[in-house]
Amino acid sequence: MAFTYPVSKPWLEGRELAYVTEAINDGWISSQGPKVKEFESEFARFNGVAHGVACSSGTTALTLALRALGVGPGDEVIVPEFTMIASAWAASYLGATPVFVDCGDDLNIDVSRIEEKITPRTKVIMPVHIYGRRCDMDAIMELAYEYNLRVVEDSAEAHGVRPVGDIACFSLFANKIITSGEGGVCLTNDPHLAGQMAHLRGMAFNKAHNFLHKKLAYNFRMTNLQAAVALAQVERLDEILETRQEIEKRYDEGLRGIEGITLMPPRDVLWMYDLRAERREELREFLAAESIETRLFFQPMSRQPGYYDEGWSSLNAARFSADGFYLPTHTGLTEADQEFITGKIREFYGAN
Repeated sequence: MAFTYPVSKPWLEGRELAYVTEAINDGWISSQGPKVKEFESEFARFNGVAHGVACSSGTTALTLALRALGVGPGDEVIVPEFTMIASAWAASYLGATPVFVDCGDDLNIDVSRIEEKITPRTKVIMPVHIYGRRCDMDAIMELAYEYNLRVVEDSAEAHGVRPVGDIACFSLFANKIITSGEGGVCLTNDPHLAGQMAHLRGMAFNKAHNFLHKKLAYNFRMTNLQAAVALAQVERLDEILETRQEIEKRYDEGLRGIEGITLMPPRDVLWMYDLRAERREELREFLAAESIETRLFFQPMSRQPGYYDEGWSSLNAARFSADGFYLPTHTGLTEADQEFITGKIREFYGAN
């Protein structure tokens, strides 16, 4: 079904077409093209970080980060219960075990519950900045220091949240704050980690390029065409973030005070506008009939078939999953669009 008001759509109002056309005219369409390095450099600079390593997705970014940190079979990675499953899969891909920690009321990992999950096998803490809310990174970094652990930030939904961990991983999927269609990028201040991730993403070719590969690696490269789009997006990232902040404010104003709607804590950057609702499924059906698309919250990781734990239903993450959803949120969303959407929600609940 095509919605008049989709949950997300890319905002391509910069130099995307010009840069892609340049790449095609120059014949640089593979991962060897110059736009890849330009994007890596500009995105790293925007975030105040020394090194960027572009790759094929947010999931592969997480996998590269964990692999570069030496995560492997027998290791454990602390992962939030409330997240997209890719966060956990990155650990599983490497033979490690994701160990789940419930969320707090802001949906982010509950830092007060991390320490009890740390064991001698724990190697990495992976905070996820859910829907654009920054985790309590000061407390997480202090724990990492005390237990000699590494920190990989899953920043897939949080472009604009400045990294402080060992590596931060971003998704550039089409529904993200900035996009290259498909793609991802890792940021780090450590030149050795950056070099390892770049080496691993490119099939671990040696300098002689003689087709002798000393380690198992991946083809996780970003193409020059994707980087051309991503570079144009980074050039307007400040504008994109400011526009989305206005979208958040308008939703807050339009939905505040509706009986049956619970607003969520403010976001550091707006990826999706999330909220909780009584009679959620009825509301979603009503909105869909008005051509307004919505999406459900994540399910607890412990409810996933591959990680199932029968105690999942008692989790905070389960409570939020039961009535949480999010509204259309993209940079091109207009004030009139939002007035229509919030008006329909008010109509459903009989609010003035």
